[in-house]
Amino acid sequence: MAVEVSRLSNGLTVATETLPHLESVAMGVWVKSGSRDEREDEHGIAHLLEHMAFKGTSKRSALQIATDIEDVGGEINAATSVETTAFFARVLRDDLPLAIDILSDILMDSKFDPAELEREQHVILQEIGAAHDIPDDAVFDRFSETAFRHQAVGRSILGTPETVRGFTSEQLHGYLERQYGADRMVVVATGGVSHDAFVREVEARLGTFRSKSEAIVPQYAHYVGGDYREDRELMDAQVVLGFEGRAYHVRDFYASQVLSIILGGGMSSRLFQEVRERRGLCYAVYAFHWGFSDTGIFGVHAATGSEGLEELVPVILSELQKAGEYIDQAELDRARAQYRAALMMSRESSASRASQIARQLLLYGRPIETEELMDRLSGLTTDRLSDLSTRLFTSRPTVSAIGPIGTLAPFESIRDGLLAPHSSPQKLAV
Repeated sequence: MAVEVSRLSNGLTVATETLPHLESVAMGVWVKSGSRDEREDEHGIAHLLEHMAFKGTSKRSALQIATDIEDVGGEINAATSVETTAFFARVLRDDLPLAIDILSDILMDSKFDPAELEREQHVILQEIGAAHDIPDDAVFDRFSETAFRHQAVGRSILGTPETVRGFTSEQLHGYLERQYGADRMVVVATGGVSHDAFVREVEARLGTFRSKSEAIVPQYAHYVGGDYREDRELMDAQVVLGFEGRAYHVRDFYASQVLSIILGGGMSSRLFQEVRERRGLCYAVYAFHWGFSDTGIFGVHAATGSEGLEELVPVILSELQKAGEYIDQAELDRARAQYRAALMMSRESSASRASQIARQLLLYGRPIETEELMDRLSGLTTDRLSDLSTRLFTSRPTVSAIGPIGTLAPFESIRDGLLAPHSSPQKLAV
């Protein structure tokens, strides 16, 4: 079934995709506001607000929010990212009005009770501590901070102990009123749902939500790159090597996604075959590309013992350089097939499909048909991907490393190794 889109009188966008064979519905409210929309003194407030939304309204306590949805066998949750915050539920189709009521209740009437706030601040402080104690989480936090130094887009979504402890109920109310408006929100449902009935239910509960937010456009992100190292007594070294990527809207976005698959998207990828299978240098290696509304970042993550670290980075650099020289048609075809399969498989999950539609509406203002995405992928060529590789991997790198990293080459050696003509992996000065 095609995606149907309506707009309420207050400007709120409502979309559905009816999947009549399903007895359940996944629905949610997505807000175009995330951690990068925070002011410097608000670091972590978007994530805290997402937690506090479930801690009680005028008509429901925190326990009642949980029991109301679970009494009908439903699920409810939320998530904060760099650019969005989402509140979502999954229920049987007959219980959809209840899910809409609960989500609209927490968005329009959350109390942010000070006693609940104090408890939740303590929970998030534990979450921050746990993230620091997990090296493969911490290395990515430091990676983002280094790539986008002193910018909201690079800050940890969780905030810091100092900022989280300091937030008040009044600040949460103020942030919600400033950031959340119908002009920055979409409500999406997929599964056993009737579009007209869903629109009526949403209109009845969110039709009076404020039309306009008071949010200002976030500062334009500027990739800077750089070096972060933290020597810890661990079994393995966690290393992330990154470069300036591409924003969602630019021509090379989908090419960058496909290139990440070719380099490190599966067991047949170049990095997996060369680094793990042929050389046995690490147990985990993969490439990724993150897009944002105005920038992006391309990276490679690897985890290895201290004895393999000295050889690991030159081999990764060599594989990145090779991509700028030649990409085989079979590799491109395989990566396209992986991308297409992942897309089609995700459509079989109503929750994943709702998230896709919401993201497209927030980014592009319209849902994008699968055929259009496939057309974009079919236009990619091996020459274009090689050209993209050359441009990507000559930007100033970002290096983030945690663990026994004494044998990791200096930042300057890694940077210069990318600029040098490629022959074979060269040992870098340590």
